[in-house]
Amino acid sequence: KKKKIHWFASPWDIPSLNFLKRYKLKFMKVPSAMLTNLELVKEISKLKCKTFISTGMSTFKDIDKVYKIFKNKKANFMIMHTVSTYPCPDKELNLSLIKILKKRYKCEIGYSGHEVSVSPSLVAASFGAEAIERHVTLDRTMWGTDHSASLEFPGMTQLCTLIRKFEDYSGDGIKKISVKEKIKLADQKYW
Repeated sequence: KKKKIHWFASPWDIPSLNFLKRYKLKFMKVPSAMLTNLELVKEISKLKCKTFISTGMSTFKDIDKVYKIFKNKKANFMIMHTVSTYPCPDKELNLSLIKILKKRYKCEIGYSGHEVSVSPSLVAASFGAEAIERHVTLDRTMWGTDHSASLEFPGMTQLCTLIRKFEDYSGDGIKKISVKEKIKLADQKYW
């Protein structure tokens, strides 16, 4: 509360969801492992908060069902591309799927990464991911499944700094000669 950071969680069953409802959370998440638990998905879709839908360990058929549930409820949601391997090897990240998900579902698409570096998250942003989710840890050598696929504070700081610059790097896509280029051109054009 002091830091004004919104928190949320991934309920894995209806009782956990009911517990979380008491907090009137601004966000919610459907974890990859629960994507095919349609009873839980339907209950989450009734909430009035933005829901992140992770898609690891699923097929397009699985995602289609959940997409329809959320669309029918006119719910606020984002589909998150993810590969549920901890840590995920670079060759299995399949970040090109972000573009395919955008085209197929015509909704907000994000990326939930479980790799060891920040670079894939930047590539995901360049492919159109509108949100980036990463696990955070105090020490990547701690015991547990998530720690080795998480970022420590310096890695998270680096990722946030680079992501915030992404809009500057991207520009507006309009080809034009900048003011500084005109000055350079005048200096170098001899004909």
